[in-house]
Amino acid sequence: MRFAFAPYLLHFKEPGGTSRGVMTEKPTFLVKVYDEHDPSHFGIGEAAVFPGLSPEADGNYVWKLTEVLANIAIGKATDLTRHSSIQFGLEQALLDYANDCEGIYYPGPFTSGEESIEINGLVWMGDFDKMIERIEEKIAAGFKCIKLKIGAIDWQKELEMITFIRSRFSPEQLMIRVDANGGFSMDNALPRLKQLADLGVHSIEQPIPAGNPELMAFLCQVSPLPIALDEELIGKGTTEEKQQMLDVIKPQYIILKPALCGGFSGGEEWIELAVERGIGWWVTSALESNVGLNAIAQWTAAIRAKGPQGLGTGGVFTDNFITPITLEGDKLKYNPAVKFDYSQFGDLKWHM
Repeated sequence: MRFAFAPYLLHFKEPGGTSRGVMTEKPTFLVKVYDEHDPSHFGIGEAAVFPGLSPEADGNYVWKLTEVLANIAIGKATDLTRHSSIQFGLEQALLDYANDCEGIYYPGPFTSGEESIEINGLVWMGDFDKMIERIEEKIAAGFKCIKLKIGAIDWQKELEMITFIRSRFSPEQLMIRVDANGGFSMDNALPRLKQLADLGVHSIEQPIPAGNPELMAFLCQVSPLPIALDEELIGKGTTEEKQQMLDVIKPQYIILKPALCGGFSGGEEWIELAVERGIGWWVTSALESNVGLNAIAQWTAAIRAKGPQGLGTGGVFTDNFITPITLEGDKLKYNPAVKFDYSQFGDLKWHM
């Protein structure tokens, strides 16, 4: 068995705004595993590193990929406890290889086209008029749940926007989730959470910055609005770290991003620990290319995730890969009639 990796740069069709800033491009790495006697037959995956968010995204990242390459060649294990995205990519490549290199990671009703995944419609930050336009596009497309990135423009404008949506659609008609990406402070968090709760918002992701467990625990205890942890999960690589975080903060929900929470195996451990504690969960993608998104969608279906999931569609990038994943209304589907084309990875600069 051999391992290889190749860098790839994704470009946004429109700048993507969050409270952390505006993104115009997103680096990632494609990885593959193959038999050295037949390198044309390989399992593909994506090590979806996220600079500015992943602790592993530093000057040593390529060296860690090189270590994996060397260790697999000699049959030695690599500690990926602190390298979530590489764990994520390697799991994909191995699963694909084990399933005959056809882009199938978790065979089942989803990959046979019998089942689909309900997703939320993500609305990126922008000016007031632009966000209203994007919201109306999502609703017209049939989404029953929308997720709004908030915390970057004027708060009163954001509140006005949510009030406008609620004047047209009740909570029974449209679920609204919001993601502050840590954009609130302890000075303004509670009154804002109360205002959002009064508008029938379903939940808020990461109201204050990660790394403040006592303050987050306090918010989760007193907030009138359910709180979902997102960035707070990043970097928790051991079972003990995960248990401690859940036991200290006691959130209402956790958000699972496989590229950031230990791959599929790490995500499944998070789910087990959350269920033991009565904590809800759903799956979200993290701006992967369609390679990673294809794998996440299959995993999400395989673990029988309930309710709207936060999976992307790959449509935000100009230079994405082609996979059998399609979007119909608010349903993500796998088209078994579409063959996964491995030739699209042939021109990448592979390190082997």
